[in-house]
Amino acid sequence: MTRVVAIVPAWNEAGAIGGVVDEILAFDPAITVVVVDDASSDDTSDVAAHHGATVLRLPFNVGIGGAVQTGFRYARDEGYAIAVRLDGDGQHVASELEKLVGPVRTGSADLVIGSRFVDPGGGYRPPFARRMGIRVFARLVSLLGGQKVTDTTSGFSAMNRAGIELFAVEYPHDYPEVEATLVAVRSGLRLSQVQVEMRERQAGTSSITFVRSLYYIVKVMLALLVASLRRYPRLEAARR
Repeated sequence: MTRVVAIVPAWNEAGAIGGVVDEILAFDPAITVVVVDDASSDDTSDVAAHHGATVLRLPFNVGIGGAVQTGFRYARDEGYAIAVRLDGDGQHVASELEKLVGPVRTGSADLVIGSRFVDPGGGYRPPFARRMGIRVFARLVSLLGGQKVTDTTSGFSAMNRAGIELFAVEYPHDYPEVEATLVAVRSGLRLSQVQVEMRERQAGTSSITFVRSLYYIVKVMLALLVASLRRYPRLEAARR
């Protein structure tokens, strides 16, 4: 039986995390749900554990990238064959996971990203500024990676052992999703994208303020340019 782990980074998500864990286990009770609590000041860890998750509580806040990489290292060390990644705020719909896991199970993709923009008629309508940022990042990653991508800011994904091993070693720590997509493509992972629906966060507030969003744009642009100059390990062997 293929072992699957769900990696869920969370920071002060006590109001949403229980529902996230329940929804993942309702999709597949055999999935190991690992909530990586990024030093929350609320009851995130207790709520997640109460709902059946394995909790990795970090001693201090490392940011979403560090929390996610902690999950990938756990998946690597515990020998999981497939990992799925969802946010702890409830915006990712666990019933959509089969769209992501299916191509990984059949071996047609190493990494599958749940995208809001594969279908031009999709229902997701972000504010204008966010939409422009998403488009700029998608076009830049497509140019630098040599493959068209549509939603580089999605944190909803599934990957095989090759992806797990890559991200356990190479995963950006600050607003990581955009750069991680480029790392995956340049490392030789076969990337697929599927249309998914997403919700607004179910509780709490976003950590991304206006000032942080400006920092985010500048930082990601620079990080992508630096990442495009690096050489990454080719992980074809881990795929077999």
